[in-house]
Amino acid sequence: MSRPALLSRLTGTLRARLLLAAAGLIVAAVILAGLVIAQVLSAFVERQVVGRLDLQIAAIAAALQDGDLEDREPRRDGRDRREDRDGPREAGRRGHPGAPDLRLGRDVDGPPFDRRGSGWFWQVVALDGGEAPLTSRSLGRDRLDLDVFSGRARNGPDPVEARGPDGAALIARVAEARIDGDRLRIVATAPRSALTDPLREAVLTVAGALALLGALLVAAMAVQVRYGLAPLGALAKDLKAVRDGRADAIPAEQPGELRPLVAELNALIEQDAANLRQARLHVANLAHGLKTPLATLSAAIERSPDLSDRAALLGLSQLMDRRIRHHLRRARAAALGGPLRHRTVLRPHVEDLAAALARLHAGRDLAIEAAIPSDLALSVEAEDLDEMLGNLLDNACRHARRQVRVTAARIDRQARIAVLDDGPGLTAEEIVAVLQPGRRLDESAPGHGFGLPIAAELAELYGGTLTLEGRSEGGLAALLVLPLGPGPAD
Repeated sequence: MSRPALLSRLTGTLRARLLLAAAGLIVAAVILAGLVIAQVLSAFVERQVVGRLDLQIAAIAAALQDGDLEDREPRRDGRDRREDRDGPREAGRRGHPGAPDLRLGRDVDGPPFDRRGSGWFWQVVALDGGEAPLTSRSLGRDRLDLDVFSGRARNGPDPVEARGPDGAALIARVAEARIDGDRLRIVATAPRSALTDPLREAVLTVAGALALLGALLVAAMAVQVRYGLAPLGALAKDLKAVRDGRADAIPAEQPGELRPLVAELNALIEQDAANLRQARLHVANLAHGLKTPLATLSAAIERSPDLSDRAALLGLSQLMDRRIRHHLRRARAAALGGPLRHRTVLRPHVEDLAAALARLHAGRDLAIEAAIPSDLALSVEAEDLDEMLGNLLDNACRHARRQVRVTAARIDRQARIAVLDDGPGLTAEEIVAVLQPGRRLDESAPGHGFGLPIAAELAELYGGTLTLEGRSEGGLAALLVLPLGPGPAD
């Protein structure tokens, strides 16, 4: 399927358009919210880690102050305590004469700075040279490269990117302090994973929650769209009721947005009804104008004793009356607006016609059977249905040997009526001939050859068909297809 065809299919209904638009906006909003939340979480986690490093730097600076005071406290003999220290004290931290003596007054290696290789490191170095730097137990004998921290201070806006002794990514905070006039640089680091791991876990949790929220919002939007468009479905049903003849107008109680449309539709329906009434009046006037002179002519022929061909003239006048009635029915059906204006139950009409023909053919051993569902209704006017069925049944009874059978069944939105006889049947050429107006295969039989063509024309007028078929067991099958009528509860 091409892209334009797919797009047309996806946006072919109001429901699909509304759902696609809502889903797109919801997805965009969820993504935007996820990005904003991720940024907020990242800033929060970074502040927590940086704050912890700043606290560690403050603790180290305070411990260095304590160590310096302890070193400067005089002994009872008046000598400086630093003069009693031996050379190898604390891994050779003695510096050259006059250099600062780095010493912590208390242990600051609390977890996680006490775990070897954890990435949580700290290191203190004298900027003026001197003793070896002080380090956390987590560093062991390793040292941080402090050259990358030159000019950095912890009051900067962002932490410093660094690398550990093993090359692992670190984030660091740097501070410079003065202890008894000596300048010191204090660095505290945390592994990069201290930022990324909590952030990844939080973002995955938030993403799942946002995805669930988005799905719930789309589902809620689908329910809202269905509820919002429900009046359109009800309007379509109301309009169909008017079209079927079960209502005269669309109810005015509609949502405010639909009231102008309903008002215009009702105005159109009323105009159509007015045109229909005018058409009916014209048909009635035409019927009166044609039938009255014809009835007068027929009466004059019957009263005249001098006409030798009175029977032929009466036959022609009856034929004219029948043709006039047929075309008036067609005009009336067209004026009524089509087949969906009627509802005629089929079974009573078949039974009445079968009973009348049974009396007419009482002198023959002829059985007329009918198997019609009692609730089968057609969208055909009763008089036209009698005209069609009467022609078919009369034709079947005149040619049947012993049996005529009528059946009916529903096929989708149509009814299929079959009139079956066990007569001699017809060939394909004869079937074509009998459906032509005025053509008769048996000139000795009464009639004028208009019955089957009239039935076919009426069926076509109602959107149906009439077909004749030969039966394999002998005889003829007349198949009449007509539209189903609305149900009694519609």
